[in-house]
Amino acid sequence: MAHKLIILGAGESGIGAALLGKQQGYDVFVSEGGTIKDNYKQELAVNHIPFEEGHHSWDVILGADEIVKSPGIPEKTELMKKVREKGVAVISEIELAYRFSKGKKIIAITGSNGKSTTTALTYHIFKTAGLDVAMVGNIGVSYARQVATAPAEYYVIEISSFQLDDIVEFKPNVAILLNITPDHLDRYDYKMENYVASKFRIAMNQTKEDYFVYCMDDPEIMQHLAQQPIYSTLIPFTIMKPLKEGGSIANEQLQILVDGEPVIMSMYDLALKGKHNLYNSMAAAIAGRTMDIRKEKIRESLASFKSLEHRMEYVTTVKGVDFINDSKATNVNSVWFALESIEKPIVLIMGGVDKGNDYSAIRDLVKEKVKAIICMGVDNTPIIDALSKDTPVMISTSGMMDAVREAFAQATKGDVVMLSPACASFDLFKNYEDRGRKFKEAVKAL
Repeated sequence: MAHKLIILGAGESGIGAALLGKQQGYDVFVSEGGTIKDNYKQELAVNHIPFEEGHHSWDVILGADEIVKSPGIPEKTELMKKVREKGVAVISEIELAYRFSKGKKIIAITGSNGKSTTTALTYHIFKTAGLDVAMVGNIGVSYARQVATAPAEYYVIEISSFQLDDIVEFKPNVAILLNITPDHLDRYDYKMENYVASKFRIAMNQTKEDYFVYCMDDPEIMQHLAQQPIYSTLIPFTIMKPLKEGGSIANEQLQILVDGEPVIMSMYDLALKGKHNLYNSMAAAIAGRTMDIRKEKIRESLASFKSLEHRMEYVTTVKGVDFINDSKATNVNSVWFALESIEKPIVLIMGGVDKGNDYSAIRDLVKEKVKAIICMGVDNTPIIDALSKDTPVMISTSGMMDAVREAFAQATKGDVVMLSPACASFDLFKNYEDRGRKFKEAVKAL
């Protein structure tokens, strides 16, 4: 009998898992509670993979040998409770992909902020060095799809804590933990320690031959490391003091010391600006050095990297006003990073679906740098209540076009208009990409 693999959820990771399962001879069935996008349906049909949408057939699901669960499905759901009761094995898509890519080199990146940037930058370093590398995970193509359709020698994977919750054997050669700030606590019984433990699962199967790369300046990480030892080789990075091993800053230079000769370059030559990007650049450079990439290639890559779409992405300049699309900033911490990296006066466009945000973290930066906040959302009250005392101008708008026009009206030559919402996008847009593109269209229409 073929191994019965049920895939719960038909997003990119679910479809990737289905394709890989089918390719490996499993008996695959896809179940999606909502609707499946047309392009995904077509892929399932072409590959003769049966599926259902709009409901879950519990009897079929509970009869599985193994379930691959979408990272978006919480354990609290009735269905997952039943699955757990029945004792069916549940894995994540990255676990399935790992099963069929053992022996390849894996660099896995997690953290509350900076994951996508660090993943893209690490990929850029490996690519520049001429390696056969794929960039997968939350950043685009799922890891399982890549393994099924275009396997590579090196995988650079962006991983969320939800994906780590259902790993069993997954073991990266290099695990990078950038930072841990409160996010998604609703999925972890509102206990920070549960969320922290979840992030640390990235290293749970590592041995001495593997590397655990982490930020020494993050109190949550340091506290956890003090209580729970890790078996891999530890490589820290910090901006507080020079280190003998790892990544640090001294005399305005980035220094990376991993096994042998150091990679040293001026902070001012880095393509990515702002304090938080020093961390991202160090983490990516360390990953490069653990894989013996030459220091010239690392320096060249750190200087030539173009930042990601929707993450501090420069759009254009209109009458001396710069427009920046940071639509990917879906939590307060991301906005803090964005504000921190800009030196000019800012007109900030924010708003959307508020996940119970605590805006106090950005109040000081708003006071110091923001001349106006333009709110854009169905309900802007939380932002208005939290920040109206910290900025001279607070304007409510109901859509992107209005928000961009108002922002432009408030800005003068030498200012920056930045979309950095701090919220999810689902009230007015399909997702943060859609929101970022609408922003760019509105800017071009000025």
